[in-house]
Amino acid sequence: MIPIKSDRDLKIMREACAIAATVLDELCQIAKEGITTLEIDRAGKEIMSKYSCRSACYHYKAGRLRYPGYLCISVNDEVIHGIGSDRALKSGDIVSMDVSVIYKGFVGDNTRTVLIGDVNAETRKLVEATDIALQKGIEQARAGNRVGDISSAIQSYVESCGYGIVEEFTGHGVGRSMHEEPQIPNYGRAGTGPILRAGMTLAIEPMITMGSPEIFVGDDGWTVYTSDGKPSCHIEHTVLVTNGNPEILTIPMQNK
Repeated sequence: MIPIKSDRDLKIMREACAIAATVLDELCQIAKEGITTLEIDRAGKEIMSKYSCRSACYHYKAGRLRYPGYLCISVNDEVIHGIGSDRALKSGDIVSMDVSVIYKGFVGDNTRTVLIGDVNAETRKLVEATDIALQKGIEQARAGNRVGDISSAIQSYVESCGYGIVEEFTGHGVGRSMHEEPQIPNYGRAGTGPILRAGMTLAIEPMITMGSPEIFVGDDGWTVYTSDGKPSCHIEHTVLVTNGNPEILTIPMQNK
């Protein structure tokens, strides 16, 4: 079953998503050359506390593992689920920060990829293309469309740019839990999959590679890397399906 949010649910979801976006926005401001990813993670904990929310990632359970960080911080060839460490960001890096918060029982989920210092043109194009692919996917998140319409729109654009699409991880529904139905792959055929209905809230999140789409999981059991060592980009919004235009929920409070 794909949850349909009530008006009351959506009131809280909007608040949770705006807070998640605001936390992410503040973290993007401190992601500069020289800061360590652990310092970013701990800053995330403090900022979440300031907004009376908590991390949905911290101690998230997968099998016997529990995620040790307050957000996912993935640098360069790290696709997703990177854990904060003493690694200092340097000029030329790109860093994806995935912030999921719980506020009044609902989850807001969003990711942004930040350019650190002097990033080469090829990598900048990857980030720009991922952002455009996300927007094309969001455009299809309309009542009456199907999940495959979102997936196909993302895939068509990404492949037209010559990039790889990570298939092992997907977008998903989000609400009272971080992962709800439906799964939203970043590849697929238009006109297939579950029908989208007003009141569904979806985390749409292209994970795009500069080279091969092949990946592997590191020794920590969490961090996902590109197999060829080339950069990857991850950008995400939580979106509300309506009978009209899709509504992006993860907009920072100061931008509303």
